[in-house]
Amino acid sequence: MKSSNQKIPIHFPNGIELFIKREDLLHPVISGNKFRKLKYNLAEAKRLGYKKLLTFGGAFSNHIVAVAGAGKEFGFDTIGIIRGEELIDKIGENPSLKFAHEHGMQFHFIDRTSYRDKTSPEFLSKLEQMFGLFYLIPEGGTNDLAIKGCEEILTFEDKSEFSHICCAIGTGGTISGIINSSSEIQQIIGFSSLKGDFLSEVICNFVQKKNWNVNCTYHFGGYGKVSDELIDFLNQFYQETKIPLDPVYTGKMMFGIIDLIHNNYFPPHSKILAIHTGGLQGIAGMNQVLQAKNKKIIQYYD
Repeated sequence: MKSSNQKIPIHFPNGIELFIKREDLLHPVISGNKFRKLKYNLAEAKRLGYKKLLTFGGAFSNHIVAVAGAGKEFGFDTIGIIRGEELIDKIGENPSLKFAHEHGMQFHFIDRTSYRDKTSPEFLSKLEQMFGLFYLIPEGGTNDLAIKGCEEILTFEDKSEFSHICCAIGTGGTISGIINSSSEIQQIIGFSSLKGDFLSEVICNFVQKKNWNVNCTYHFGGYGKVSDELIDFLNQFYQETKIPLDPVYTGKMMFGIIDLIHNNYFPPHSKILAIHTGGLQGIAGMNQVLQAKNKKIIQYYD
């Protein structure tokens, strides 16, 4: 399955052109990088005879939504280990959890301290005693099979046509796949949605090439954090392009790309491809949080 590249209809200085790969249109539920990350994991789970998928996520996790949707579509029971015991009675009020629940996902809510131990053998053993045998998908979906799927994001033409490839980073899996399949002469730039530069170390575990770097400037305060400036940007970008971006990943990436263009980071006549990794289903939850704080909200309308 391929996604199309769409030129951003905005004039940029120095002859620079910006395109966006619409991975968000791959699937109505399992969109973007979630589709890529789950593709080979689902095939492996089926090959090994597993009937259940178990994974982890927070209150507004796009990954939880994608796994629930994939489970229903491909015939797996799904279990979501959710960070935050306070959410137990709020499933119906949370758009992401409500969707996952309606698509058959069984939840197990745990406190934040216990959640930090989610990868320990002892914790996973307890979950197996509780739920029986399951195929484990890590939080965010990143593992070797996920990276294999993300290596298919770039087409043969992409590797020769674009000088720069830009991607938002959460767990590092998507950009690792892109780096592995990129041309050596391309520059791959990851825009971190989290504070800190630890993601570079994570990515180094999956890649051998050196044609990449992580930009940690445009996280807007950290994972899941937004500002009026970012919301204004998202709304204005949509009015100019009719392309919706999510506030956690792709919106911050695009803000960063355009800011870097205007600050002469890219050489003249660069041809940039930004990867739209989906995540649009999280907008309803973000708007819910913003409205409760009497903040500006994301408004995508013509």
